[in-house]
Amino acid sequence: MTFAQPYFLFLLLLLPLCAWLKGRRGQQAAFLYSSVQLVKGIMGITRSHVGSILLKLRWLALMLFIIGLARPQLGEGETEIKASGIDIVVALDLSGSMAAEDFEIKGKRVNRLMIAKEVLKEFIGKRASDRIGLVAFAGRAYIAGPLTLDHDFLLQNVERLDLGTIEDGTAMGAGLTAALNRLRELKSKSKIVILMTDGQNNAGKVPPLTAAEAAQALQVKVYTIGVGTRGTAPMPQRDPFGRTVYVQTPVDIDEETLKTVASRTGGKYYRADSANTLRQIYAEIDQLEKTEIEVKKHQRYRELFPWVVLPGLFLVLLEIILSNSVWRKLP
Repeated sequence: MTFAQPYFLFLLLLLPLCAWLKGRRGQQAAFLYSSVQLVKGIMGITRSHVGSILLKLRWLALMLFIIGLARPQLGEGETEIKASGIDIVVALDLSGSMAAEDFEIKGKRVNRLMIAKEVLKEFIGKRASDRIGLVAFAGRAYIAGPLTLDHDFLLQNVERLDLGTIEDGTAMGAGLTAALNRLRELKSKSKIVILMTDGQNNAGKVPPLTAAEAAQALQVKVYTIGVGTRGTAPMPQRDPFGRTVYVQTPVDIDEETLKTVASRTGGKYYRADSANTLRQIYAEIDQLEKTEIEVKKHQRYRELFPWVVLPGLFLVLLEIILSNSVWRKLP
């Protein structure tokens, strides 16, 4: 057990001082009289301990309230988990062309982003011992998820990715650079970037091949994936009446650049023209060499505040009831 705000416990040291000061003042008189002769008949009655019991209840309640302020917590413990020496950052294209619906899931037409997210979530589920991060890019790049072993949190971030959240374009070099920045200072056996895109670099200030040189210098493998069928793909658009219509648009993936980026960094280029192919690509990447090390993952803490404060409130209530009923004072 631990305390979130332990400095409040120093208030407990004041309780003995307060009790001593109250004792020096003595008990408050129940009533005043001018002569001892008036109470001569009850002089032999022994003093009751009721007052001291009520006072102890009050001090005990105050002590519990102070402990509650310190927020006692019960740790759920910490568990040893196996972590590989591989850190992976996935850079995912969110450009407008990812809306093309040239993939199918269970016979239903879906766009490229949806199938990319579904297969990526399956991949994350299989790599429970890897630290995985997420970068999204279109006209610019941003960090969508830090490198983490908390894959539940990572999957939530994957689910939030959507088209139109970034200015349009395909800043392939910026996406790769952002991924490299997440891996640059990490010490691990292997560092990998998985770059998924369906177009050509037409935005950003960093050319893809310049980013590839940086990856080579940092000893980061880059696996590139070109997403999209060959030839043309149906692109949904709105007609003047607000209806969804499909226009066949050419699939234009810069495979030469993607192949060069992969080869320079010791990675590999893949072409994903179907859902099954994309799953096979991730399955192949999943066969990367692994090494196991022990790391500690801290669990959540459970707040014990109610279990301390509620008894204190009960004692206060009990002291009030007793002092105004069976142990009522005069007058």
